[in-house]
Order: sequence, then structure tokens, then C-alpha cells
Amino acid sequence: MSEPEVLYEVRGRVALISLNRPRYRNAQSWTLLDALDEALERAMQDREVRVAVVRGAGEHFSSGHDLGTPEQEADLLARGLKPYKGLDWYEGFRKYNLDLTLRWRNLPKPTIAMVHGYCIYGGWMIASAMDLVFAAPSARFLAGLVEYFSVPWDIHPRKAKELCFESRFIDAEEARELGFVNRVYSEETLEQETLAYAQRVAQNGMTALRMSKLAINKAQDAQGFSAAMEAAFADYLVLVSTGGPGRAEGERRLGGVALALEGERGER
Repeated sequence: MSEPEVLYEVRGRVALISLNRPRYRNAQSWTLLDALDEALERAMQDREVRVAVVRGAGEHFSSGHDLGTPEQEADLLARGLKPYKGLDWYEGFRKYNLDLTLRWRNLPKPTIAMVHGYCIYGGWMIASAMDLVFAAPSARFLAGLVEYFSVPWDIHPRKAKELCFESRFIDAEEARELGFVNRVYSEETLEQETLAYAQRVAQNGMTALRMSKLAINKAQDAQGFSAAMEAAFADYLVLVSTGGPGRAEGERRLGGVALALEGERGER
């Protein structure tokens, strides 16, 4: 029996949620995203849990979207979503690459991404949807035009352009300087310090936490955040429909499949 793709445990008032596909560097299959959504909802429904922390099992947070592991391909076939076209495909693609991410951003309880190793494209999306990002020095972030394009909101627009144009990794300290990462801790203390912070937050009243988060998200939405996510999703679909090299091709080289299967079966 295979292990679950997402692990869930509770420590005090904190839910610790682990992406659990280390063989593929936690590339995001649709079944993994379903399991992550279920785990986050479980934390939201548990009256004893006040904070949820999301991390990656193994050496990396997430190498991005799953672009072709055998498990993902089999799942798409079982859903009747190959070839990649038609309204059903669009609805599924939208759910797993925009709607769920927006939902996680608006969860009623505080959330923290605890990042080490690769945090590429889809990994950035998950981390961005959390309220806070704590990282180890090993963290390597890669931004680009993704389906949930929060990058110009996560960092200054000029820096967003710089990174997207160049397509380069940034380390944890640079990500902190840009405002994407809140705190950087050593590899040895990342989990301890993140959970200690989460436990301190969990001592606060749920009403104060909920209303504070809601007010801050509303301030972003008043500036057009949610509408911008919708618009950028359409731009991403245009990018993909051109069929030329771009973010999707870059992710094949750097993200879910190439990193997941490095030394195993190479690029698609």
C-alpha cells in the first residue's frame, strides 16, 4: 500500500501538513492537491487547531507542477481528461491551478509555509497562498508567469519583472529582502522555530485572528488582487496556447518532471 500524498498531524494547536511525494520532489499532481485541500479543510474544521503549517517531505518543498509522472498521467486518463482540451479539461485545470489556490489564500485560520529546498512555480503558488513564509537557507525560489500569478503582489513589480524576465532562482535571504519570506532560520531550527511561532499565534483568540486576516485580505482585494489573479490566469492560457517556448517549457527543464525524474528518465 502506497503512502498518502499528504501527511497530517496535530501538535498542540497547530496542524502540520506535509506534501509527501519526495521521490518526485513533491511535484504537484492533482491527487496531491486534492489531498492538500482536504488536509487544510480538516485543520479549518478542527476547533482545537488554530494555525496550519505546510511543508514538504524530503529535501524540497515542491518542484512545481506535475508535468507527466506516471501517476499523474494515469489519473488524467481515469478522469477522461486526455487529450488536453475541452471544457472539462479547462474546469479541472482551473480548479487545480487557480480556484484552490485562491481558496487557500482565504482560509479562516492563519497558515504558514515552511520552505526548504526547491520552491518552483507551483511551489511558489502554494507558499504565496499561505499567510506567512518561513524558510531555511537551502530554499531556492523560482518565480514566473504561473496560473495563480501573485508575484507582482508578493514583491515589488519592478523586481517581479526582473525575476520573470531573467528566470533565475533566488535564495531565502534574497526572498526575505524582497518581502516574500518573513523569516529565515537554519536548517536545524526551521521546524522548531516555525512551530514555536505558530504555537504563540495559537494563543490568541480566533476572532481576532480571523478578523485581522480578513481585513488584510480585503485591503488587497480593494486594490484588485482577486481580479488580477483571474486576469493573469487568462494570460497564462494565452501563453500555453501559443505553443512556443516559455514558462511551461522552462518548468519542464527546471520543475516537476525534470527535477522529479532526474537520472531516472529525463525530460519529457
